[in-house]
Amino acid sequence: MLNSGGERAYVYAKSRGLMGKSFIGNRVRLLSRLTRLSELDRLVFPAAGRELPEQELLPDLERRISARSVKAILKIVSSFSKPPGLLVALIRSYEYAGLKTALSALANGSPEAGPHTDISPYGRIRFGAYPELSAMTGGTVFQWIGALDKSALTGKAGILLQMRLDSQYYEELWKALMATPKKDRGDAEKIIGAEISLRNSVWALRLRVYYEFEEKDIAAGLVHIGPSGAKRDFAAAAEESLSLALASRAAWRKWRWEALLNPEKPGEAWKPDPRYVQNAAAAYLYRMVRLSFRRGLFSVNTSCCCIKLKQIEEDLLTSVAEGLRLGVMPKDVLAMQGVLA
Repeated sequence: MLNSGGERAYVYAKSRGLMGKSFIGNRVRLLSRLTRLSELDRLVFPAAGRELPEQELLPDLERRISARSVKAILKIVSSFSKPPGLLVALIRSYEYAGLKTALSALANGSPEAGPHTDISPYGRIRFGAYPELSAMTGGTVFQWIGALDKSALTGKAGILLQMRLDSQYYEELWKALMATPKKDRGDAEKIIGAEISLRNSVWALRLRVYYEFEEKDIAAGLVHIGPSGAKRDFAAAAEESLSLALASRAAWRKWRWEALLNPEKPGEAWKPDPRYVQNAAAAYLYRMVRLSFRRGLFSVNTSCCCIKLKQIEEDLLTSVAEGLRLGVMPKDVLAMQGVLA
């Protein structure tokens, strides 16, 4: 078994190698030259491209992109003789995503659970037991879902359920982060804290603008965790936004995430655009993680940033794929995502 220092050096070297082959940083520009979905397939999978019609290629390519990311992340996590809980919590984001997909499939009466990513040996949900929720989740932290009525999966209740799952994920992640020695956390605490605050803020905007939820329902669904001893948690910015006028850009001038709001356009009425804010938030976190990656070289923070960057890359590749299928050029998608100057 490698000693602690040697093991960490090995993991760092592997992380640097993965980043060098990823479509992050300067290599993002390779994506901007693409014109067809099949070209993206050959770029990402040069030895295993598929000869499929583009309407069939998109879902197949998205599944392979996700599997590619998880394979890389598992290499990092499994390189530790005893994987840090923080890294295990990060990879379990795929389990939560798969559960959301399965719940949507069940709500729509689908005989299949839909695509989910295998994160063995870190998964807990038994997706093969679909559509029996109790069998899928029994004996796990998701056991409460097994008792839900189908009516809880649709409409307003379904949206609140998605928020509850987000809250549970971040509670698990934050608990694992706090159990990590402070010298090992590095910037991870700032990054995850900003991510939770931004997630809350985007949810608050979406529910107000798209669904016209009442303020009390939005506030109740936010992730209410934060630094120990702090007077305000990571829901503070989102809660503040609930009282700001949707039709007045000036009313948002002192809001924490004001810089991420869509600008005013001459001659047009303004209101916050949740999708614009979501893209701006993703770009903000991308810059945070890239800057942090090379700090504290042999800390858990570095591995955490590597995992986050692989997940960001996955989102970029998926966005480019969906854009190409719709006839939107990658350079426009990447500019919108804030990763291409």
